[in-house]
Amino acid sequence: MVGETLLKDALFYEKDREKIECFLCPHHCRIANQQFGICSVRTNQEGTLKTINYGEITAIANDPIEKKPLYHFKPGKTILSVGSFGCNFSCAFCQNYSIAQYRASSQYQSSDELIEKCLDLDENVGIAFTYNEPSIWYEYVYETSKKLKERYPDLQIVLVTNGYIESEPLAKLLPYVDAMNIDLKSFQQDYYKKICKGNIEPVLKTIEEANKKCHIEVTTLLVNGLNDSREEVEKIASFLGNLDKSIPLHLSRYFPTYKMDRPATEIGIMLDRKELANRYLHYVYVGNVAHVDKSTYCPECRNLLIQRNDFTSKIYINSNVCSKCGSNIKILL
Repeated sequence: MVGETLLKDALFYEKDREKIECFLCPHHCRIANQQFGICSVRTNQEGTLKTINYGEITAIANDPIEKKPLYHFKPGKTILSVGSFGCNFSCAFCQNYSIAQYRASSQYQSSDELIEKCLDLDENVGIAFTYNEPSIWYEYVYETSKKLKERYPDLQIVLVTNGYIESEPLAKLLPYVDAMNIDLKSFQQDYYKKICKGNIEPVLKTIEEANKKCHIEVTTLLVNGLNDSREEVEKIASFLGNLDKSIPLHLSRYFPTYKMDRPATEIGIMLDRKELANRYLHYVYVGNVAHVDKSTYCPECRNLLIQRNDFTSKIYINSNVCSKCGSNIKILL
């Protein structure tokens, strides 16, 4: 058995002889008794799939929503941000590896307690599930999101996710989600396979499905010499632009961390790739680079809409249309 951990019944699985096949994410792990799936949190306990991270919180903070990053969703507000442990990817450059790749110390908090904490914060717009991969925290995320939206429909649910989730659990959760920032690690299957230990197609499908149901923004970490070519960034921007030119793309600068020691991506490359992506998208931002303009301008008349300084925003609009030319700017205030 699994120590003193609270075991919670998990969703989306079938028994397969002596093993369990999990259908939460595209890995479809076949898990033997007393063993775990790739995510390290879903386990076969005598023929029943259980999760060990239900309600287990490793990190909690009231963050500026821009830090997620979300630039076009509730700008200038804060959001209660929580994470657990575990992940269904094994990215060599993981920035939160201490909780994503290892069993970190945690404290249990019920969904009701988390909602009450959310209500006690000033200028808070809801709850963001972030820091580690929220999809493998599924049962807790689903329960908390459903309760929050049913009790307080004006509060928001945000997911910061790698997008590696199967269609059925995604469809079940999306009615309670208001915004997502989805990592698109690369546009190469080989990169996903070797660097992240996953596949690209389910992520692209998640982006397409989520874009139909909620506000989305996309982040790509440009890693020096691996996925920072002009050809690759052009493919990413073109894919998103074909869905909606107003999807914000955040190109984030890689720094060596965890198992990857490549030099940091050059700033000149970051700026060049931003300019390239802007041919396909209205809104492209550079992250992890100091002294770079992160403000938002109307794509039609270049009117300043939101001025950003680090994670603070000065807002010059009061609706989702440009105050100067009247264009729809698709910013949710």
